[in-house]
Amino acid sequence: MLTLPRTLSLTLSQFAQVCAANPEAVLELDTDGILIEMTPTGGASGARNQTLGALLWLAIEQSRLPLKLFDSSTGFLLPDGSVRSPDASVVRLDRWQALSEAEREGFPPLCPDLVVELASPSDEPQALRHKLAAYMANGARLGWLLLPQSRTVEIWQTGTAETANSPLVLNDPNRLEAGLEFPGLVIDPRRIWEI
Repeated sequence: MLTLPRTLSLTLSQFAQVCAANPEAVLELDTDGILIEMTPTGGASGARNQTLGALLWLAIEQSRLPLKLFDSSTGFLLPDGSVRSPDASVVRLDRWQALSEAEREGFPPLCPDLVVELASPSDEPQALRHKLAAYMANGARLGWLLLPQSRTVEIWQTGTAETANSPLVLNDPNRLEAGLEFPGLVIDPRRIWEI
């Protein structure tokens, strides 16, 4: 069991040590060094997350885009100094290959190009929106917030004033395209809702 004071501020090295000592814990590190403990998901959320990963993997394979897919247990060291773990993420292969072996084995020091957050019943949508805004501020090119309870998707993009603070909202879409950032990368979110 992991119990730490809420005001404890960790360095990146200390955070890595805490993660190594608690491999069963799902942890993130905020920009101010505050540890964020994530609770395990329930069965339906776990199945949705696995389906999301499978759909993304298949879409990447079919598109033949040079991309690397990561699951929810991957922590990325973002430019603001935080360590975050999106539910699913995609990095352009050239960016991944530019990292050293040590950087790949640790928390990769980059922000994914595509980040996906999948809301579980216990998640506060506003907290997830805050995470998406942080990813975008750290260099993500595209973000998807999937809200299964309302069957909606919020699309966050860089470079467009419309989605900087108010993402595009799709109600019960049968097709989710990554657009110009990743042409040909398409998933059907209904497969995720139907768990």
